[in-house]
Amino acid sequence: MKDIGIRIVSTGRAVPKKRLSNDDISQMVDTSDEWITARTGIKNRYICEDESCVSLAIEAARSAINKSSLDIGDIDGVIVATSTSDDALPSVACMVQRALGLKEQIMAFDISAACTGFLYELAIGAGLLQTTSAENLLLIGSEQLSRIVDYTDRGTCILFGDGAGAAIITSGSKGYDQMFWARGERDILCAPGVGQPQQKILMKGTDVFKFAVVVLKQGIDEILSKNDMTMEDVDCVICHQANERIIRHVQKKYPGHEDKFYLNMEEYGNTSAASIPIALDELMESGRLKEGMRLLCVGFGAGLTWSSAILEL
Repeated sequence: MKDIGIRIVSTGRAVPKKRLSNDDISQMVDTSDEWITARTGIKNRYICEDESCVSLAIEAARSAINKSSLDIGDIDGVIVATSTSDDALPSVACMVQRALGLKEQIMAFDISAACTGFLYELAIGAGLLQTTSAENLLLIGSEQLSRIVDYTDRGTCILFGDGAGAAIITSGSKGYDQMFWARGERDILCAPGVGQPQQKILMKGTDVFKFAVVVLKQGIDEILSKNDMTMEDVDCVICHQANERIIRHVQKKYPGHEDKFYLNMEEYGNTSAASIPIALDELMESGRLKEGMRLLCVGFGAGLTWSSAILEL
């Protein structure tokens, strides 16, 4: 692992008030709780009514700051990973800066890497901590996927939920390493952009499943191999929470280490760029993660993109 490390200072999360159960979904399309649970592991998801991508990002960010010993003035940058910003411009990050009253001498910008977004911004943040004067960076994954979900398509509407997760990072002596991949591919997963007549998620579920189980294992194996590690050296694995069957399939490749894989999609569904930071905050809040542990995060998303990272807490 790289000698130059990063340290997670604190985390936070936010979800809308409205909880949409599988039974609720079954009133909208031809499906059932049993059918959805068996194929995805998802039981509930949260959907914005009065909230938005920006308001969720603000709430998650405020939570992370409140859990830290930092003052508002200590935050030197805001990066938001999202595919569902309220506006094409300005960025969600700039709206977070304004709402929280962060200083003006600050970097604030969004990135788009779909469900891999939080891991991509983790690397960007690590680089900025080493190459700029920034000392504390606020990383947020925030999604209002309900605005691009077709609730007449039972193949996609059962999967996605809204939410946001945040983490504050700073430089540290802890080890950190990360790997990235990208493959331009529009056909199996996309959501047309501004000005397009159809702006809903279009997905070929079987193809996404096949892609995901391959690249999750690749991401885990290659980051471990690069650092001369095995699963014995890892304390917890956080995969992008897209589908329980995907993660269960990958778990089986690491016998004896299945309990290291965290799952929470039962309650949230797939929250895209928010899924890993939401899971991270749950783990931090529960006390399951302790100083000195090694955490392996791995995610995949539209693009196609995928990434894996190892960091010491």
